[in-house]
Amino acid sequence: MKPTYNFLFSAVLSGTIAFASRTKNIERVVDLKSGDGTILKGTYFPAGKPGPGVLLFHQSNRTRKSWDDVARQLANGGINTLTVDMRGHGETGGKYDNWNDPNREQAKQQWQGDIDAAFQYLISQPNVNRDVIGLGGAGVLGVDNSVQTARRHPEQIKSLALLSGETFRDGLQFLRQSSQLPELFVVSDDDEYPPTRQAMELLYLTSSSPSKKFVHYSDLHDAPWRWYEPVDVGKVPATGGHGTDLFEHHRELPAMIVDWFVTTLLKTPGHAPAESIAAADTINRLEIPGGAEQVTQQLIEARKADPQTQLFPEITAAIVGADYLRAGDLKSAIEVMKLVLLAYPDSADANDSLASAYLKNGQRDLARQHAEKALAILDAHKGPASSWSDTDEQRGEIRRSAEKTLKQVGERQS
Repeated sequence: MKPTYNFLFSAVLSGTIAFASRTKNIERVVDLKSGDGTILKGTYFPAGKPGPGVLLFHQSNRTRKSWDDVARQLANGGINTLTVDMRGHGETGGKYDNWNDPNREQAKQQWQGDIDAAFQYLISQPNVNRDVIGLGGAGVLGVDNSVQTARRHPEQIKSLALLSGETFRDGLQFLRQSSQLPELFVVSDDDEYPPTRQAMELLYLTSSSPSKKFVHYSDLHDAPWRWYEPVDVGKVPATGGHGTDLFEHHRELPAMIVDWFVTTLLKTPGHAPAESIAAADTINRLEIPGGAEQVTQQLIEARKADPQTQLFPEITAAIVGADYLRAGDLKSAIEVMKLVLLAYPDSADANDSLASAYLKNGQRDLARQHAEKALAILDAHKGPASSWSDTDEQRGEIRRSAEKTLKQVGERQS
């Protein structure tokens, strides 16, 4: 019977370990003590392993539970997440009257103490990398809480996701100065608290980061103005277009937010792909004489502080270079394509495009050099063919183009 006993014991032990593994990251309700003694209710969603953290703030007419689905997905994706009921909301005691309180400065200090209590709890957890933190906020309260927290902890905050809200002068100034902070902005035309769309557009336009993204759910018209969001909560009927209410009608949005944080906190902490619209000023400069040289110097300077800085998307600048090439302006085409390659040195596509430009300009040795580099990148299979695509079709087209260049300049040297 001994072998059977050992087998059963091993099975029970294995089952216990497996069960512990499954339950070690179960969410738990937590009490957070603010500076004035008020107890805030929160829910902590541990990832069960070391990783970044995310703190999620609710809007004025909702509670922390509105973030539950996103928080669970983040934890499952390796990101430790905290949601919290702010003062006077949900299960948290105290009174919130930050907008109407005659002693508003004291109320603001209490509110800031609540935010600090939540932030300190998150970064104090054993598996949380306190230097890689993301913030998400919905509505005026959640968005301003997120921006103000980032303003107070700029070295630790690596990403923002802001839904249907606004911030104020000091918050806008922070966004203007945070040129490398990835920021996701989400808004809908049918938001019941207009002019939320315009407020979010102001945030987006004020932000100086080229790695910002704007998600706009369009409608024929904006919703009519009824009342202010943080005042007289419940006075305006919900339409499903404000903050986390968007999740019900736009089922892809929670996953989009999760993917944003996975990208900016796990895959490339503090970085997101540059967006064409966000980099519009930079792209427009490439269209003027000497613009490519200016942007090149700007990129070189920016990378002294952050070697992973990107000022523009590869494909958008490559289109500008290709337009110069088609127009016969070989000098401008080569300047832009050299800039693209400087920004994206591991791109087979960028090397191939520059090789084609050099070939047209009669610079055969440089054409051969970059065509061979394009093929070497493809053959190595260590990364994508470009920063914007890695399909078999694209790889095949790059290979065909590079081999055509080599054929025209002569066989590659052994």
